[in-house]
Amino acid sequence: MNQLPIKALLFDLDDTLWPIVPVIVRAETILHDWLRRHAPAVAQDHSIETMRARRLEILAAEPRYKVDLVGLRHAGLTEAFHASGADPVHVDGAMAIFNTARNAVTPYDDVLPSLLRLGGRVALGTISNGSADLDTIGLAGHFRISIAAHQFGTAKPDAAIFHAACSALEVDPAETVYVGDDPLLDVVGAQQAGLRAVWMNRFSRTLPDHVRPDASCVSLLELEHWLEHRIILAPAPIAR
Repeated sequence: MNQLPIKALLFDLDDTLWPIVPVIVRAETILHDWLRRHAPAVAQDHSIETMRARRLEILAAEPRYKVDLVGLRHAGLTEAFHASGADPVHVDGAMAIFNTARNAVTPYDDVLPSLLRLGGRVALGTISNGSADLDTIGLAGHFRISIAAHQFGTAKPDAAIFHAACSALEVDPAETVYVGDDPLLDVVGAQQAGLRAVWMNRFSRTLPDHVRPDASCVSLLELEHWLEHRIILAPAPIAR
């Protein structure tokens, strides 16, 4: 069956365009140091590990937070402040400290050069279940649209979030490729929504047997090669 030319690329963010685990570890450490100074009772009563465990409990009890990780962290902090008898007026300050550190990411070396090249040929966008702020990070200008689950109201692998991105770019799902690191959220989710899916495997992981991406790449350079030699790229729409 002939496939339509690709008119758009949509990207996951965390662990696709930058590594996220060291960023979160650092952000949580910075937050806990801030708590020691501004809410010492909270820092004394709640370690990074216990607050992380409590967030998982809250998530299990309130699945709505699956599409709102920012809200989940805020809820966990609010509960910790109340439990320690600390003034919850400082919760928003704590969130600001965490969010600043969470957005202090370093894109992989291939990201900026590839986005510059690809952006001249196809429409680029992002879909993320996370809370990264592309304006703060400095990458927003490379993408025509960016959809975050906590703002949209549903998360990957829900087909609605993929279809919303395609609609915003005025492309058909069959003309779109989604690039991400998660086999189920990104690969299966995109394919079930009618997109093609490229698995970004920067960490030498193994795919589940039932997951069949349209391609697997270890870098955006490999992605460019796959696009150039396997797919005929259509000219990017002219911005009006």
